[in-house]
Amino acid sequence: MRYYIWTIGCQMNVADSRRLASALERLGYVPADRAEDADVIVLNTCVVRRSAEDRVYGRLGSLKPLKKRRPQVTIGLMGCLVGVRDPTPLRRRFPWVDVFMPPSEPGPLLDYLAEQGLVDEGRALETAEAARRYRLQDSALLLPAHERGRLVSAYIPIVLGCSHACSYCIIPYRRGPERSRPVEEILTEARALAAQGVKEITLLGQIVDRYGLEGTQGAGGKKQGMGSRLPLVDLLHQIHEIEGLERIRFLTSHPNWMADELLDAVAELPKVCEHIEVPVQAGDDEVLARMRRGYTADDYRRLIARIRERIPGVSITTDVIVGFPGETEAQFQRTYDLLAELRFDKAHIARYSPRPQTLAARRFPDDVPAEEKERRRKALDDLQAKIAAEINAQLLGQTVEVLVVGQKKGRWWGRTRTHKLVFFEDGQDWRGRLAQVRITWTGPWSLIGEIRDSQVLDA
Repeated sequence: MRYYIWTIGCQMNVADSRRLASALERLGYVPADRAEDADVIVLNTCVVRRSAEDRVYGRLGSLKPLKKRRPQVTIGLMGCLVGVRDPTPLRRRFPWVDVFMPPSEPGPLLDYLAEQGLVDEGRALETAEAARRYRLQDSALLLPAHERGRLVSAYIPIVLGCSHACSYCIIPYRRGPERSRPVEEILTEARALAAQGVKEITLLGQIVDRYGLEGTQGAGGKKQGMGSRLPLVDLLHQIHEIEGLERIRFLTSHPNWMADELLDAVAELPKVCEHIEVPVQAGDDEVLARMRRGYTADDYRRLIARIRERIPGVSITTDVIVGFPGETEAQFQRTYDLLAELRFDKAHIARYSPRPQTLAARRFPDDVPAEEKERRRKALDDLQAKIAAEINAQLLGQTVEVLVVGQKKGRWWGRTRTHKLVFFEDGQDWRGRLAQVRITWTGPWSLIGEIRDSQVLDA
């Protein structure tokens, strides 16, 4: 029996798909290279932007004739298109789909396979146990066979859902309210990944700084009885002690909850990388207020200054939305000027896309023309390419530490501690090792170098 999982969207979806693949393999399934060759097909979906949702509908449409030809095939739909609400409307629209799974919950598919007798009789009890354990909170992750011993970097969700409700964001409506996974569950998963050869983990949350802070307000807030450290800081300290792990990252942060205590932990813990991802979304205060972001452009400027003061050599990534309803040319220019002033290492720039149920879609007309959104996106993209090229050019001739992830077109590739992409050629097997690479070419999005020295990590 074979399975095929198609994944689109964020790192959380990547982690969810890996967990589902692990569960299916425990039941005796093996991966297929194409949906057409699989007995179980799952689409793990994203609806953050209309373009992603349209791609999902296209894939769903392509599966309809496949289901007609092979009715025995099990088709599952997972992720944000399903969301946390009643899937009945989706069942009516896509009757060829057998199973609908909320984000991070593979259990319904495992239940269905057991009910339909689509696992070996000897695995029936294991199927029921897997369905129970893999619902939302999985604490004993076994990697899919093709990644075991080969996966270098992995994601661990620690905050599920979101309760902030920015006016443009559909995540709270699809992934539900903010809730944190138990510390021991996260530590068990991190230890299991390290035991299988993973060298780097990235802790995930829609607002990752809010880990363990449900019901509190503001940066530095702590729950009663939680101790003297922020929950995320305490978690970083505990993961830091796991043998075999070499690097730790976390994303995505929010300006309102990025406490100085967290910045100091990044600076002080050797395994925690000097890379911060903290979206600004806009550089104009009126636009930020309509977005319900909860800070001003000057608040954000002060935060970036604190990050750079407290974490020497830090790299900073941001997100920007252009063409938000009502955004004037002058307001866009303030965003442009902010990016030019703060000089980020990387910026993810997106055109505003109205999403159903969100406050922005209900309250504000989508009044910036598509061609103007694209012009603004390209203007920021061109600016950011110039800035990134200038920042990266400073690394020319320097030797940087690279954690090697794999090979592409005959060249090894990996990332520096500051998340810069580096390629180099060498005849040895570098996967999962730290390489000292002298940079010989720089560009805005990647670097090329030559091997200088290495530290071979324990397998």
